[in-house]
Amino acid sequence: MLKADLHIHTADDPVDRIPHTTTDVIDRAAALGYQALAITLHERQLDLAALDSYARERGIVLIPGVERTIERKHVLLINFRHGAEAVRTFADLARLKARERGLVIAPHPFFPTSSCLRGQLDRHADLFDAVEYNAMFTSSLNFNDRAVQWARAHGRPVVGNGDVHRLRQLGTTYSLIDAPPDADAICAAIAAGRVRVEAMPLAWGDAAAIMTELLLWHAVRGRLTTAWRTERGRRVRPMPA
Repeated sequence: MLKADLHIHTADDPVDRIPHTTTDVIDRAAALGYQALAITLHERQLDLAALDSYARERGIVLIPGVERTIERKHVLLINFRHGAEAVRTFADLARLKARERGLVIAPHPFFPTSSCLRGQLDRHADLFDAVEYNAMFTSSLNFNDRAVQWARAHGRPVVGNGDVHRLRQLGTTYSLIDAPPDADAICAAIAAGRVRVEAMPLAWGDAAAIMTELLLWHAVRGRLTTAWRTERGRRVRPMPA
């Protein structure tokens, strides 16, 4: 059984501010006994060619991936070789799946944020191969429960992912996959249901600290974006006649 995480962000992410590099993640994952990782930046699929040998030397298979925003909802596109970055609609996603093999995962589908799939998961159920069990939960608050119920009702496997934005998130929730160490074989095994989730709830203090750090960054980014747009508007405003 391969220990894997298919939802990891690194410093190459064009949307979120991530303090760790991809090699930092590989080193930490190797120390924790992982054998497969998908680097899933927001909106951009990282070129893994320069990192593949580094990872393999440490016993880890890297799998291509991207966390794409599709009609304002986050979707994990795993192991698609071409075209994942161009997907903007669910119709685009259907066309991608028709022409290429890959794995489509619903990340944190019922968490209380606007980017989560929620009702769109029902409307496009046929496009999803698996549902994520996200590491951000505690013993008394767990938005993954609805995801597990949905997966059972629709006959889909559940995968454990860290949704790693900080290195300390790696290792509490992950997947054990019955597959050889090969990207295609790993995705095929998940689609066939040969996967088991290992999940440990976060202490409230740890969950609060992680969420506070992430939310503060998004708040700062929002203010900077607003300030930049305001200043840009001033510069391009025409002079009065």
